[in-house]
Amino acid sequence: MYDRILVPTDGSSEVERALEYGFDLAEAHDATARVIYVVNAANYGGLPMETAWEGISDALRDEGREAVSRARELAPEDLAVETEVLEGAPSRIIVDQASTGDCDLIVMGTHGRGGIDRLLLGSVTERVVRRAPVPVLTVHVDPQETDEEPERKVAAE
Repeated sequence: MYDRILVPTDGSSEVERALEYGFDLAEAHDATARVIYVVNAANYGGLPMETAWEGISDALRDEGREAVSRARELAPEDLAVETEVLEGAPSRIIVDQASTGDCDLIVMGTHGRGGIDRLLLGSVTERVVRRAPVPVLTVHVDPQETDEEPERKVAAE
């Protein structure tokens, strides 16, 4: 059913839950997991000209490399995993990667923000769900949750 699953990460420990779901699905379907991190350069466009853009860009790319490296560590040894650090508007890049990368599914975390937080911060996941050319599985990731992890193994169909 799935040959290639796209799993975006923001490098946070909460999103590791979505990575695990993506990896479980990829393993169950003998698929490749494509993990991407998108450096959102637009967030830093309003900085004063004196700010060393190169330094910020390098730091953000380093953060991305660490995030995809961590994803590789979490992946089962026998799972085919591709990683890449990209730059641009996260929702647009994720949708483009799903289209051009022959992905069958996107698995991504959602923080479940509501109200003013969602209005001010927006939702990358919501924009991806609205525009994606393939199904999107959203995994609620909440740093406040302390409940025991539910069983997340996916049975192959």
